[in-house]
Amino acid sequence: MKIGIAADHGGYDLKQTLYQFLLAKGYEIVDFGAHALDTQDDYPDFVIPLGKAIANQEVERGIAVCGSGVGASVVANKIAGVRAALINDHFSAHQGVEDDDLNLLCLGGRITGFMAAQEYVDAFLNAKFSGAERHLRRLQKVHSLEHIV
Repeated sequence: MKIGIAADHGGYDLKQTLYQFLLAKGYEIVDFGAHALDTQDDYPDFVIPLGKAIANQEVERGIAVCGSGVGASVVANKIAGVRAALINDHFSAHQGVEDDDLNLLCLGGRITGFMAAQEYVDAFLNAKFSGAERHLRRLQKVHSLEHIV
């Protein structure tokens, strides 16, 4: 599986740890930055290219990390084809994929510990969309919003 990963300064340390974690598990990783710690950088500069790569199917799933995870989630969900969520528990990490076809996991670098983040990432990446009729029906309603200006 090809995974995109991105973070600003608030998520930089967690991104670096997750990058190594994913490499050790054999994933192909595309790193959208930040590539150096810069306390003046802005999360949209990294999350937008990641979101576009997900929407264009250049990567299968993504992980975005900012200080709280909120900003990354907000900007990612502005991109048609991206279904992002801030995840703070194991259940939501897999249920978001199974029911809502989540394709971008957002984490808070200042609030999520390394071990918890690894657990959430594993649950997210190992989950599969159920394709159940009720979930497809709900996703169609979500997709229809992507064309509203």
